[in-house]
Amino acid sequence: MENLMTPSELQKFEEKVFQLFKDKKIASPIHLRGGNEEHLIKIFKEIREEDFCVCTWASHLECLLKGVPEAALEDAILRNKSICLSFKDYNIISSAIVGGNGPIAVGLAKSIKDKKEDRKVWCFVGDMSFYTGSIQESIRYSEVHDLPITFIVADNGLS
Repeated sequence: MENLMTPSELQKFEEKVFQLFKDKKIASPIHLRGGNEEHLIKIFKEIREEDFCVCTWASHLECLLKGVPEAALEDAILRNKSICLSFKDYNIISSAIVGGNGPIAVGLAKSIKDKKEDRKVWCFVGDMSFYTGSIQESIRYSEVHDLPITFIVADNGLS
């Protein structure tokens, strides 16, 4: 996908969400990210509109890069959906369960392969959830069955 957002625009969105949280306009947990904007932009140049992105509870940037309008994303966050964002029209699915997005992504990829569709699944996981059983099993199953899926591990250098 060709995206017009810059690293600084992505960072500003996260800063805005943080301010909304500090101002008590968001009552639920949020999970902010930063520092990997350039890497994400590069990855999203490979992602097509028809592809699926299956994300973690920290998916604001992925949503923006997949084309979700800032206003729609902000509205969902204000409705306390920050850690479980899903936008059907943009093929975005998020899970707030650690490692829960792996099996979802594998199911989507298996369906795509069975239907012989020209689509792909991009599964974003954190560096800690990468080591969980559900993600490891999802990766292995995907490899054995040659599924149209790519796993991306966000490494914040802490885990």
